[in-house]
Amino acid sequence: MKSQWIDLDVPLDKRPKHIAVIMDGNGRWALQQQLPRIKGHQQGAVRVREVTEECARLKIGQLTLYCLSSENWKRPQNELDFLMLLLQQYLIQERGTLLDNNIRLKVIGSRERLPENVLKEMDRTVEMTDGNTGTCLCLAINYGGRSEIVEAVREIARKVQSGQIQPQQIDENLVSNHLYTAGMPDPDLLIRTAGEMRLSNYLLWQISYSELWITDRCWPEFGTSQLRQAIKDYSQRVRRFGGLAQ
Repeated sequence: MKSQWIDLDVPLDKRPKHIAVIMDGNGRWALQQQLPRIKGHQQGAVRVREVTEECARLKIGQLTLYCLSSENWKRPQNELDFLMLLLQQYLIQERGTLLDNNIRLKVIGSRERLPENVLKEMDRTVEMTDGNTGTCLCLAINYGGRSEIVEAVREIARKVQSGQIQPQQIDENLVSNHLYTAGMPDPDLLIRTAGEMRLSNYLLWQISYSELWITDRCWPEFGTSQLRQAIKDYSQRVRRFGGLAQ
């Protein structure tokens, strides 16, 4: 399906500073093309590169991609093995792209259950791009919003128990600073592909006031034109944050 180019006549201050994406529909797209599910994941990785580079060109401060949820371990083992291989390859092969585009890589989620070879390449790529000053590409891998909040609560409880903080000091900022995303801005725009109308345990704390943009396109057919359309639509919305429009 050929995409129509969208002219992005949106000033920088009207663009989202942080875009989060639920990349859904890789397997569904492959089945629609009468291809194995793994082909959908391969094409999805191509889209990751295109969308990341476009965000860098458009000077989007951060792009956070939902790569693997903590619930995805329920999938068939052969598919999980392929996803781990694909992730390892991506972390190695895309280093040049990240460096050429001044993109900094961050990873959020639990390191448990991830293979050592994947963790090694992940840490290496994060280290190599740490000095970059452009778009931050954040990959949510083995990530779950509820478990993230539970871990934060446990850490805060330990600090209260040890006397490092007092219960009355606990506020939203303190909780935010104990999440995986500590130091990162909350997403302004949440994009979900494949037409699903749910959050899927993704950034539950952080997206409290994010603008939602849903498309029926599966992730392997989501391109720069769709990204630009989402940004353009975002720029025309009025964000009230619980107040009244000015």
